[in-house]
Amino acid sequence: MNTPSLDDLIELGAVQDAQGLQGQIKVRPHSSDPVALLSSKELWLSLIPRRNAVVATSPEQASLKLYKVKQAKMHSGTVVIALDGITDRDQAEALKGARILVARDVFPGTDEDSYYWVDLIGCKAVNIQGDNLGEVIDVNDNGAHGIIVLGDSETKTVKQLVPFVKEAVQNVDLPNRLITLDWQPDW
Repeated sequence: MNTPSLDDLIELGAVQDAQGLQGQIKVRPHSSDPVALLSSKELWLSLIPRRNAVVATSPEQASLKLYKVKQAKMHSGTVVIALDGITDRDQAEALKGARILVARDVFPGTDEDSYYWVDLIGCKAVNIQGDNLGEVIDVNDNGAHGIIVLGDSETKTVKQLVPFVKEAVQNVDLPNRLITLDWQPDW
């Protein structure tokens, strides 16, 4: 298998702890519906925690290691994963804090009008009048619905938070990286 570029790997969660005695890991998913994490047959672990990460230009610099997934299941809000080659609790505990990444091209397909949040990041947002509202720099979940964070991608300055609901989102054009909103710049 060819090693994907770091741009093609999507972070889906982090190893929270070991689970049981047989080497399973307990993963704290970044999504409330971790379908991509649960369906992946292989995943990459990065042993460099995000907060201490240096800019890496290759998988080797990012301390990435590919693992085959033997089993993945939901358990009390976490995902418990059995990895090929991790056979005891000590090995699993050594992975605590590792970031879980999956190649974007193995994500399951989405229904029409459904989107992976990671695909929205970097899209330009305009309102129906054509005003530039900024770029989607993050997407969060408030429990009721998604929230797109608009701002400046270079400075990470937040300009607005917009609910990702049908009343506000008029169109998502992923091929052109454009989201049209029924929203005003001063709201």
